[in-house]
Amino acid sequence: MGRGWAIAVHGGAGVDPNLPLHRQEEAKQLLTRCLNIGIAALRSSLPAIDVVELVVRELESDPLFNSGRGSALTEKGTVEMEASIMDGSGRRCGAVSGVTTVKNPISLARLVMDKSPHSYLAFSGAEEFAKQQGVEMVNNDYFITQDNVGMLKLAKEANTILFDYRIPSTGMESCAAAVESPIVMNGLPISIYAPETVGCVVVDGQGRCAAATSTGGLMNKMSGRIGDSPLIGAGTYACDLCGVSCTGEGEAIIRSTLARDVAAVMEYKELGLQEAVDFVINKRLDQGLAGLIAVSNNGEVAYGFNTNGMFRGCASENGFMEVGIW
Repeated sequence: MGRGWAIAVHGGAGVDPNLPLHRQEEAKQLLTRCLNIGIAALRSSLPAIDVVELVVRELESDPLFNSGRGSALTEKGTVEMEASIMDGSGRRCGAVSGVTTVKNPISLARLVMDKSPHSYLAFSGAEEFAKQQGVEMVNNDYFITQDNVGMLKLAKEANTILFDYRIPSTGMESCAAAVESPIVMNGLPISIYAPETVGCVVVDGQGRCAAATSTGGLMNKMSGRIGDSPLIGAGTYACDLCGVSCTGEGEAIIRSTLARDVAAVMEYKELGLQEAVDFVINKRLDQGLAGLIAVSNNGEVAYGFNTNGMFRGCASENGFMEVGIW
């Protein structure tokens, strides 16, 4: 696609094949809105790092996906969020975990990068730093939606952690395998509603790459569980070659250092962006299920997933724009 800016966003990998059309439509509208915010910022020459933060803030503020407001609930019924951000220029990064009252965790991750001597702050330390920095704080209740309260109750009854991306693509009968009788909410098996991570990757007009990822984690997760999203090299990575944000089965993404591996095969195997993405999705996930979005420093944009779907959108300076789920 030649030199120029490019952007991609995701709202999670693993989508139920029977997801109602109105939910699909809502997701596409949100992805389109976020892409357009990013495109406008890139056209006004905002640096890549600012654009990824701006777009992920928008995703966190909307309860549709699993980050910020609308985050999945822990086994205790609270929200513990995590996020990371990385600037390919100089490989600067910031990450936070166990955040409970910070309205936009991605902006706190950015402050860890810019205003602290560290790369990663968690739990009470991250919250204290947020207060010092004067970021917008809200009660934990702000993040909790009634949909997710219902989901947690059902997950507890089924005694299971909900993994949206584990939904088989072969039909619904095994969807509620963890329970004797399929539990239904709004007429659909509950695992459909297990929400997913959000992310954004950008290369700007100067060829600078950046990536950002944010999530509430797994529904009914153990308190203190940390997934791939705040881990640099696993859920998020950016360098002078590319920017990558991952989504899906956190444990598998962590084991395979998925985001970093895209950059590594571009560097060491000299693969192009889409080839690198395909290689990593096909060769690095073992039995894991995941997806990722990526941009390269010469204005290419790519994505890949081995789940039956991934909420995603991408656009580049030459006028290409696509929003899709399947």
